Amino acid sequence: MFPMLLGLGLIMARISGFFLVLPVFGWPAIPPLVKGAIATLLSIFFYIYKPLAIHPVELSVVEAIFLLAGEAVYGLALGLIAALLFAVVQFSGRVAEQQMGMTISEIVDPLKGEEAGELSSLMEMVFILLFLSANGHHLFLRVLSRSYDAYPAGTMPRLEVLVESVVSAGSVMFMAGLRLAAPLLGAFLVLMVALALFSRLVPEMDILTVSLPARVALGLFLVAAFLPFIAGFVTEMADWMAKLLPL
Repeated sequence: MFPMLLGLGLIMARISGFFLVLPVFGWPAIPPLVKGAIATLLSIFFYIYKPLAIHPVELSVVEAIFLLAGEAVYGLALGLIAALLFAVVQFSGRVAEQQMGMTISEIVDPLKGEEAGELSSLMEMVFILLFLSANGHHLFLRVLSRSYDAYPAGTMPRLEVLVESVVSAGSVMFMAGLRLAAPLLGAFLVLMVALALFSRLVPEMDILTVSLPARVALGLFLVAAFLPFIAGFVTEMADWMAKLLPL
């Protein structure tokens, strides 16, 4: 009985670490009982269909503890990479909010339970709906399945490989977020130049009074035009995950 429980525990450690920081499924809006039930069912499924790389009977207590910790770290790294790539849309929304001057007003994100901007929350919710409608949750299951094919339970990549993958995912998040926000940044730059010219041509005009509503109106218009293109990032996110995940 103990070897079977240890084998199941190795698989559950990786899956639990993965779901702990995974976007959508790891957020506080999902009840802990639901998270636990999903992790348990997936652990039983992978325990049945994915072979172990070690024989639990031959392990000592210390070796078992180190293996469980390694599985949890590997799962956390996989989930963190997915979370960083998932945050690209919200990051681009935060950049747009800063340009629009909307960072002074924030709301409580109902999904994460933390403060966030209205515009970035809206863009993230739209992306979540598009991601789930494109069966993005199946992508997470494929990541788990491929991880057990590449590194069966009881084995994991070297620590430097995990660190390099997480750091690369963070770099990709900033670059992709700035690339998504680039049209907005360009439009706001043109707006600032135009307002500067108007302030020179019409000195009596209160530039501060005019600039804020103009920036908000331009930002909302550009975001409304930009939202349909968020669907294209779902495919791009899958491609980045295939490149960055240590599988």
